[in-house]
Amino acid sequence: MHFTITHPMHSHPYNPELVTGEGIATVAAAAEAAGIHGFGFTDHPAPSQRWLEAGGHDALDPFVAMGYAAAHTTTLRLIPNIVVLPYRNPFVVAKSGATLDLLSGGRFTLAVGVGYLKREFAALGVDFEERAALFDEALDAIRAIWTSDDVTFEGAHFSARGITAHPRPVSDPHPPIWIGGNTGAARGRVAEKGDGWCPFAAPPQLAQTARTAAMDSIEALAEGIDDLRRRLDKAGRDPSTIDIVFGNFDGGSPADDDFNADAYLTGLERLAKLGVNWVQVGLPGDSLAHALEVIDRFKTLVIDVA
Repeated sequence: MHFTITHPMHSHPYNPELVTGEGIATVAAAAEAAGIHGFGFTDHPAPSQRWLEAGGHDALDPFVAMGYAAAHTTTLRLIPNIVVLPYRNPFVVAKSGATLDLLSGGRFTLAVGVGYLKREFAALGVDFEERAALFDEALDAIRAIWTSDDVTFEGAHFSARGITAHPRPVSDPHPPIWIGGNTGAARGRVAEKGDGWCPFAAPPQLAQTARTAAMDSIEALAEGIDDLRRRLDKAGRDPSTIDIVFGNFDGGSPADDDFNADAYLTGLERLAKLGVNWVQVGLPGDSLAHALEVIDRFKTLVIDVA
């Protein structure tokens, strides 16, 4: 099993010691030393004050922050959680991703989602109702520019003629592309053009807010994975080549005093049997010291035992 964390900016306001170069480098290096495999950042370039006050969180630019983390690590995989693809021109995303993959020695995974915050779309000048079409077209453009020269691309939203963008990523044939979301549409995109599926635990109320399907049990996850495998089979793709990312329902949070490591390890076994091979691990965002303490605790109670 592989473990991945998101830099713990979970609130508004955030703890400022987490949002310094030293803070980011310290968390990334500690995660790598503990045996955690992935590290990333969220993507909210223009969140509304209303959303922040309702429980949202501030964010750094994920590409810039992952580049900083890459410079202070050697094996840690750089996995945003997640890039909202419709916010950006796909050729700019392709350039940012290729640069990060090149400078990190092939450690970048492009995890992307459709997005759900209407006011953020409006602030960025992006048509919210077109987000799914923008997403699909952007995926095609990114894959093309990462793998081909003299690219001509004609879509409803993006048009390019004779484009060659070097240097290319060092990952062959390109950095993995993980697609977020709990819906059948997200799984359909994975089957057609993705390398991984990253749903997230969502009770009905959260799912409604995030404009996705509820996923609040291991049984719901299993149904989603079964559906994904059917879609992959239909597309002629091997399900064993597709990464599946999720959190662990069992054992509680490693940040809590009542964390049950045995139950957590049992939950990991259940996830592995379903086909999950990456697990999201939550860190506390109240202080740098607490985040580091939990990383060390997770190493001792889970990673060293699993």
